[in-house]
Amino acid sequence: MSSASDIAGPSSFPASNVSPETLQWIGVTPRQLAGFIAMVFGMFMAILDIQIVSASLSEIQAGLSASADEIPWVQTAYLIAEVIMIPLSGFLARALSTRVLFLSAAIGFTAASALCATATTIDQMIVYRALQGFIGGGMIPSVFAVAFSLFPPSKRNVVSPIIGLVATLAPTVGPTVGGYLTNSFSWHWLFLVNIIPGILVSISVYFLVDFDKPDHSLFKRFDFIGLGSMAVFLGSLEYVLEEGPRYDWFDDTTIATFGVLTVIGAVVFFWRALTARYPIVELRAFRNRNFAFGSAFSFTLGIGLYGLTYIYPVYLAQVRGYDALMIGETMFVTGVAMFLTAPIAGRLSQFLDARVLLMIGFAGFATGTYLTTAITSDWDFWELFVPQILRGCSLMLCMVPINNLSLGTLPTDQLKNASGLFNLTRNLGGAVGLAMINTVLNKRLDLHLERLHESVSWGRDVALDQLSKMQQSVSQALPDGDLAAMKQLSMLVRKQANVMSFADLFLLLTVLFAGAALLTLMMAKPSDVPARTGGH
Repeated sequence: MSSASDIAGPSSFPASNVSPETLQWIGVTPRQLAGFIAMVFGMFMAILDIQIVSASLSEIQAGLSASADEIPWVQTAYLIAEVIMIPLSGFLARALSTRVLFLSAAIGFTAASALCATATTIDQMIVYRALQGFIGGGMIPSVFAVAFSLFPPSKRNVVSPIIGLVATLAPTVGPTVGGYLTNSFSWHWLFLVNIIPGILVSISVYFLVDFDKPDHSLFKRFDFIGLGSMAVFLGSLEYVLEEGPRYDWFDDTTIATFGVLTVIGAVVFFWRALTARYPIVELRAFRNRNFAFGSAFSFTLGIGLYGLTYIYPVYLAQVRGYDALMIGETMFVTGVAMFLTAPIAGRLSQFLDARVLLMIGFAGFATGTYLTTAITSDWDFWELFVPQILRGCSLMLCMVPINNLSLGTLPTDQLKNASGLFNLTRNLGGAVGLAMINTVLNKRLDLHLERLHESVSWGRDVALDQLSKMQQSVSQALPDGDLAAMKQLSMLVRKQANVMSFADLFLLLTVLFAGAALLTLMMAKPSDVPARTGGH
């Protein structure tokens, strides 16, 4: 394979405005750098669209006349399709080349976004969102693979924070961007906003990206059984994780059926991956100790990234009664913290052992969630300010060393495939985290309701005094004051039980992140990697 410097060397792009010192410091040509930046923007769009609809589902539901059971599929369809494409992208990048894969994904993603904006029924929206997620999933791993194959190891302290910031900032600011667009314009702009950037990214990739050559011979030995089993495995798993908490898991026949399909698909997929001569996804990267541990930490980071992005809006909506824009404004703190921490994390990675930096990041996560275990029904922006700052800083302090430790020491020929697996673990971590979060919230809510109902029972002086005060306050305004007071007391009890379940969840997450911080000691200290040239 030709090196990137041979394919897109200085002669292929005017470098008169770039000093030799700058070219030497960057380690790549201006054309390569511009192409990489275009790819980063494409990845940002694909990841942003995971969460951009989360704060606007009620508006989409009203616009499409969808039921409460149907509307979650606007997000679920995207996630299921994306997790299937992400590991497949490694094969496609080798077979088609990075340029063709990314260009096709950028064009397809832009077209699918336009289709989503034109949807008039929930069925159309689900199909278009699945198409958008599947195509967009091809852009995400490609950026990671190019970053670690194109740039020399000495520049990873600059490149890794950039892709880490994009990968974590996009889903974090998703609710903020979505809430603003929906409140200012309409929900259609959640998708229309992708059109112009998508066209620009497509044009830029076409003219600037030329990092490797395709190997079309791979299609002659394409593993269709592996692809089918992977689709069944990951698609069914994502469905079970997304819908399980809503329908009481395997008590529901549909969930149980997809659970069986998950097991069957997993068995066939891993059998093909381990025995086929040319498997659709190669698992040999997991032989690398740091990649295996790094993928596990990426899974945990997915819980912190997607899980906490979900928890805070749920609390603010259910307990505080915030609308989409108010939630977005509150959540914006995390995005600012991440943006400011990215260059600091890059600098620290030059001086600190990556394992130490990773430990500090997970310890920051644990500290933030521990502070939130004291949550009450009165918490709003300022009470959540410090925990959100800790979360934003910790995301960047974790992402940079996880990227470097996991992908930085792999051979170049494994990077495309390993990048897909690495990004898949983060998304699966988010899916498992959301399922765990919803299950814990539901179970602890039932438990606390039962305990509070015992406390707020007839004959308890405190309960009777509170009920009497409520009756006096509403009897003057409402004819049926006693019934209204009983409803108010019931709502108050449920609200407090809800808050207590959030506190329990934050304690569980504290234990999880603290455990991850300790496990960072299990990773091996990476040895110095010989400098790569161009695409190698």
